[in-house]
Amino acid sequence: MLIGALLERSLDDKKRGGSVQRINGGRGQEITGVTLPEKGKIRGWAFGEDRTICSANVDGKYYAVDGVCPRCGFDLYKGKLLDDKDVWGPEPVVACPTCSTTYSLKTGKFGPEYKNTGLTGWVNTWAQTATAYNAAKDVPAYVITRDGETGQVFCRER
Repeated sequence: MLIGALLERSLDDKKRGGSVQRINGGRGQEITGVTLPEKGKIRGWAFGEDRTICSANVDGKYYAVDGVCPRCGFDLYKGKLLDDKDVWGPEPVVACPTCSTTYSLKTGKFGPEYKNTGLTGWVNTWAQTATAYNAAKDVPAYVITRDGETGQVFCRER
């Protein structure tokens, strides 16, 4: 069975009456074949045919949200990691590389736009205009844990 199919089935189990929170002692679905991001970096994982996850490592703690921006449909894992607490608050955020909408990596809630300049800023403005009728929405957030003894990686919805 494919890992992506396992993850998708497990993340959707609550729709069938089960609970991902109870799998593997509350850690969620074990995922294999992924490399966790290095400190201060973002990494994307693809599962199955249509699911991606954007994962980040901030000060040794892993955060993850859905990998696709709901506003413009581009890959969040190609975005910019913003973790300046004085500017963005206590939770790290990722800025979409296309429309600049920001998302909390902890909760998935969308926030203020990241302001770019030059050509990137022009593309961001165009993308925001082109998607004005599809306002930003929250994205699903995930809890990523790694077992220190076995090295196993687990994922569950927050």
